[in-house]
Amino acid sequence: MSRTTSSPSPSGRPDFAARAARYDDLRPADAGWWALYDVLVREGDLRGRRVLEVGCGTGVLTAALAEREAARVWAVDAEPAMVEVARARAPRGAGVREGRAEELPFRAGWFERAVLRLVVHLVDRSRALPELRRVLAADGRAVVATFDPSHFDGFWLNRYFPTLEAIDRARFPEPEVLCRELEAAGFASTRVVRVSQPHEIDRATALERIRGRHISTFDLLDPDEVAAGTALAERELPERVRGRLDWAVVVAEV
Repeated sequence: MSRTTSSPSPSGRPDFAARAARYDDLRPADAGWWALYDVLVREGDLRGRRVLEVGCGTGVLTAALAEREAARVWAVDAEPAMVEVARARAPRGAGVREGRAEELPFRAGWFERAVLRLVVHLVDRSRALPELRRVLAADGRAVVATFDPSHFDGFWLNRYFPTLEAIDRARFPEPEVLCRELEAAGFASTRVVRVSQPHEIDRATALERIRGRHISTFDLLDPDEVAAGTALAERELPERVRGRLDWAVVVAEV
C-alpha cells in the first residue's frame, strides 16, 4: 500500500488497489500462513485437482497450489491491481483472470475444487455462493477459510482502535451461518474445522503494519480514530505483541 494516512474509501468499501504493491510485505506468508495452507489442502482435497481460487489477491495461494500440489489452478480477483501482481507471480499451471465472485467467468461444472481464503466477508454471499456451486462439478468441494468469532475477542488491535472489533464482527459471517448459506446455495453438506494459532510479532513489525493499514478494516474506520489509535500504539505497544489467530475452515460438499 502506498499511503500512510487513512481516509475512507469513496465507495465505503476497502481500497485494495492501494494495498496491492505492499500487500505481501505487510502480510507475509509466515509459519501460520503455511499451517493454514496445509489445512486447506487437506480438507479441500486440493492436491492434483482442477482448482478455482476466488479472491486470490496477490496470488500467493494460487502459486503455492500450482507449485507444491500439482494443481491446475485458475484464480480470480475483482481488483485489477491485485490481478496484475498475481499474474506476475503465477507459475506454469496457474492462470489469473479479473472477475467478481458474484459473476465468475467460467462455465458450469468446470472445477473439481474451489478455495476462498479471507474473502467471504467481502462479497455478496447471496450471489457469490450460488456462483461457487455453479462452477463446481457434481463431486466438487469448496473450502472456505474465515475468522472464527473467537478471533475478535482479544485481537491485538482492539485496544488501539475501539470500533474495529464491532465492525469486523459484523463483516465476518459466523461459521454456522455460512454453512446454512452454502447449503441454501445448493451444497449438499457442510462441516467446520476450527484452527487456533499462536501469533507473535515484534513492536517494529506491529507498527509497520498499523502505519501501512495492513487490514482492510482500517478503510472503514473514522480517520480520527485511525490517527488517535496509531499515536496510542506508537506510545504503548510492547516489545512483543502476542495473540492468537482463530480460524474457521468451512468445507462444503456438492
